[in-house]
Amino acid sequence: MAAVARRLGGGWSGLRSLGLGRISRPRLSLAGGAQRTLTTSHAVHQQQYTSLDEKPQFPGASAEFVDRLEFIQPNVISGIPIYRVMDRQGQIMNPDEDPKLPKDMVLKFYQKMTLLNTMDRILYESQRQGRISFYMTNYGEEGTHIGSAAALEPDDLVFGQYREAGVLMYRGFPLELFMAQCYASANDVGKGRQMPVHYGSKDLRFVTISSPLATQIPQAVGAAYAYKIGQEDRAVICYFGEGAASEGDAHAGFNFSATLECPIIFFCRNNGYAISTPTHEQYRGDGIAARGPGYGIISIRVDGNDVFAVYNATKEARRRAVAENQPFLIEAMTYRIGHHSTSDDSSAYRSVDEVNYWDKQDHPISRLRHYMVNKGWWDEEQEKAWRKQSRKRVMEAFEEAERALKPKLDNMFTDVYEEIPVHLQKQHESMQRHLKMYGEHYPLDHYEK
Repeated sequence: MAAVARRLGGGWSGLRSLGLGRISRPRLSLAGGAQRTLTTSHAVHQQQYTSLDEKPQFPGASAEFVDRLEFIQPNVISGIPIYRVMDRQGQIMNPDEDPKLPKDMVLKFYQKMTLLNTMDRILYESQRQGRISFYMTNYGEEGTHIGSAAALEPDDLVFGQYREAGVLMYRGFPLELFMAQCYASANDVGKGRQMPVHYGSKDLRFVTISSPLATQIPQAVGAAYAYKIGQEDRAVICYFGEGAASEGDAHAGFNFSATLECPIIFFCRNNGYAISTPTHEQYRGDGIAARGPGYGIISIRVDGNDVFAVYNATKEARRRAVAENQPFLIEAMTYRIGHHSTSDDSSAYRSVDEVNYWDKQDHPISRLRHYMVNKGWWDEEQEKAWRKQSRKRVMEAFEEAERALKPKLDNMFTDVYEEIPVHLQKQHESMQRHLKMYGEHYPLDHYEK
């Protein structure tokens, strides 16, 4: 954790450990040409002032005058480093960064990650068989979910995008409710009104997912601002992908969070693709973390396939966000192994070899398993037993969802208005008349009465 604190520490001085300084100051960031590198000799071009009246007085920037025409180059920073704790074989790289989590907590990490993976496989096949209408898997990104969720406090508020099921699972959302939501059954807390994978839980402080991209970002900032005003000692975490960071809502959210000094963690899952658009076609800068300093946001880039690195970074960012009332940006580098959704065929825009590399060589689940085996906490027999048990649990929840009735049809007209308005009353009556005349043409026995 020490390195995380240093990287996130001290405002702008902490960012210098990432290679990021005040980019508005010429001595740190200006470069004269595409091939030129920045050196301290540039300081000689700063003008010397004979009086305070000669210093820049512009209110919009913290800067000094220079007497040479130089543009800031986009490659002035060689590349923000990627913080990690363990290598691909599960070996701790720096003992000072080992979170030294107890065995039962690490086992919980692993079991939640693998349970999510098992649930994904069964629900994906369920959609392919026509049992549910839609699904999105989390393959390859399990470490970003579990590592970040474990670092939060139970009262912290979560705004997800649509690929954070593991966060909700870690918080205690049961398999039965995941299944009920995807099947839109009467057991669904959302009463079957949302399309699959649009989970939500008021009890677990997880705001219901909405389909429009990036709308959760300014909403999350508003919630964090409310916590600040109420002095509630709580934080907000907002998840999104690197593709969503191209939306205007991301700009609005970042800027508001910095100017209003909100206790929020922006957690970007940079998984390589915005549906079919690879990162090299999405932006020309150094990823998403590089954008943070421009907004005045302390930022860090982590190995998203290293659950301990994600945990350390999120825990430190959460601590400081609440203590100092300021936003933090975490960019977790990972890879989306599955298709974007069941509506996507990723073989049209990436190779099988590319996917296999991440699935076989750099998977967050296998990395954590290596760590556990190295510690003597896990072996092949335990692995087989857990895989069998986890599949059994998922299948039991799946079968329950298959048998469950759909919600009452009357629910279409409730829960929006305290008193149902006249136009909805008329629509309700029209539906009832229609079903009375033609009910035999509908599977009404599949719905609650």
